Amino acid sequence: MAPDTTLEETDRVVYEPPEGYVEETNAYEFAQEHGYDSLDDLIAASADDVEWFWDALPEHLGVEWYEAYDEVRDDSDGPQFTEWYPGGSINVAHNTVDRWAELDAPERNRVAITWEGEDGEVRETTYHELARQSNQVANCLRERGIEKGDTVGLYMPMVPEVASIMYGIFMAGAIAVPIFSGFGVDATATRLEDPEVDLLFTADGFYRRGSEVGLKDPADEAIEEADTDVGSVVVYRRFEDSDPAMTDGRDEFWSDAVGRQDDEFETVETDASDECMLLYSSGTTGKPKGIVHTHAGAQMQAAKEIYFGFDHQDSDRFFWVSDIGWMMGPWTLIGNHTFAGNIFMYEGAPDHPDPDRFWEMIDRHDLTVFGISPTAIRALRKKGDEWVEDHDLSSLRLLGSTGEPWDPESWLWFHEHVGGGECPIINISGGTEIFGCFLMPLPGQSLKPCTLGSPGLGMDIDIVNAKGESIRDSHERGYLVARDSCPSMTKSLWSGDERYLEEYWSRFDDMWDHGDWAQEDEDGFWFLHGRADDALNVAGRKVGPAEVEGALIDHDAVNAAAAIGVPDDTTGTAVVTFVQLESGYEESDGLREELRDHVGEELGKPFRPRELLFVDDFPMTQSGKIVRRVIQATHVGEDLGDLSSIENPGAIEEIEDAR
Repeated sequence: MAPDTTLEETDRVVYEPPEGYVEETNAYEFAQEHGYDSLDDLIAASADDVEWFWDALPEHLGVEWYEAYDEVRDDSDGPQFTEWYPGGSINVAHNTVDRWAELDAPERNRVAITWEGEDGEVRETTYHELARQSNQVANCLRERGIEKGDTVGLYMPMVPEVASIMYGIFMAGAIAVPIFSGFGVDATATRLEDPEVDLLFTADGFYRRGSEVGLKDPADEAIEEADTDVGSVVVYRRFEDSDPAMTDGRDEFWSDAVGRQDDEFETVETDASDECMLLYSSGTTGKPKGIVHTHAGAQMQAAKEIYFGFDHQDSDRFFWVSDIGWMMGPWTLIGNHTFAGNIFMYEGAPDHPDPDRFWEMIDRHDLTVFGISPTAIRALRKKGDEWVEDHDLSSLRLLGSTGEPWDPESWLWFHEHVGGGECPIINISGGTEIFGCFLMPLPGQSLKPCTLGSPGLGMDIDIVNAKGESIRDSHERGYLVARDSCPSMTKSLWSGDERYLEEYWSRFDDMWDHGDWAQEDEDGFWFLHGRADDALNVAGRKVGPAEVEGALIDHDAVNAAAAIGVPDDTTGTAVVTFVQLESGYEESDGLREELRDHVGEELGKPFRPRELLFVDDFPMTQSGKIVRRVIQATHVGEDLGDLSSIENPGAIEEIEDAR
């Protein structure tokens, strides 16, 4: 959890929209169309009557359906299992690609993606080109027997082809499974095995800080480790003249598998509730959660947030720093391409060859919207103001952020040095589970440092205490909950309803518990204060403690392990691990580094423990469960709370004296 942002530190308005600005925003136009005089009135009305809002939205945004829906939703089984837009048929790929590439479409030759490689190479992809390549991907899938409902993995670098892969999967009616390119073997294998991926798109690698980072070898190892049959692997060549190992009968290069395909394909008409995407998010019990998203849900939420939350303009060049394996990657593509927008995509590191790489690209490409995590801003801020001041960032009109809570100093630096004190920061928070945001400011609203503004449009959000009683008006900190569903809310987990209900609906009656601490101040500004559960959120990337512990226990030297998160100035949260060794192994600095490296290799470098400490015992319950809560509190010096469930309280001293 990032260091707490107190209301005292943020209790001043630092951004007020200029005169006349509010009336020019897309949200205000929608408000006026439906008889509301202010953005606050619109926000309240959309929460009070979510059915009205989500019914009015498709027509206003110009979203197209093959068949109109019979009703807005069927919630006869409760908010947990709401079916949105029943009777309707729709496909994300039609709304983001097909309609813009038609022969008579004026958007046909508009740029859909501007891409820059770390080596400086720049490519532009028009909607016509994107459609042709997406159709080729869909034909490639058909040729390999991929049908509606089959799962297709994307373990890919950030190259323009990730868009055509994702849209091609949608066109075929299959289900996309994006996987973070920085994941290690174990994490990747889990995300192949759980959905039983039928085909995997990967690459020989990508560039990072001037070096070639391989993807094909870890992909092969993950396939070997996963208990499922990945029947086909399509390999994209990022490196010139690369020669990755290829498995006969399974692997084929992109140029052969996709490049030779016909560039026409008739997009499958999918039901509104048909799955289009599985996004994986780690829980607190170990196994990552396969979060199910539908064509209608993903389409409507991403489009709504780009159009209203980021006030989409035809001239926008939209850059959000992400990977296709994180929610913000697909969200950026779907949301902007619904309006024939131009998204900017960058392959490499933010500080290569120098710390001004982002600022230089904003300047050179005249980017208008720039989204980034607080962690990245904290790191770039440390490099010095001069790296920003050397560039003209006047093209920017909006800034965005998500991932974890801000600290006021970094938020203000972002606002003043990157945004020139004139760009509002659209600080958003929701999650993989809803493919969007519970909280987000609208561009026409005032801002305090670190605020998330207010609930998003069409989101019935509240703050409750442990009894489930609303404390929003008391301005106390409490649990962030949703009192109603929205179209993009996962309709379950891939593994089934039992875990879905346990994870999100078990704490409170008929309320979605999101696991965040939230607070609304006396002026109506919303703030978050980190996670109320113990998922580790490292630089905006979540991993379950049990995944880290599992990686350690896989090592021959480790008998048991515990992982916790601690505040970190750069990443928000850092991983700290405690290890009990097997007999016959000696504690040493060498072994410590070996184990830290082992976690980084298995789960990805962001999750490499900042510290690894040796102990002889762990505090446990009578059932043999290690009590992370007590380990966390002991390590950071907080109150230990109720210890009645601890079978061996003497083990707490082991944590205090960890070596």
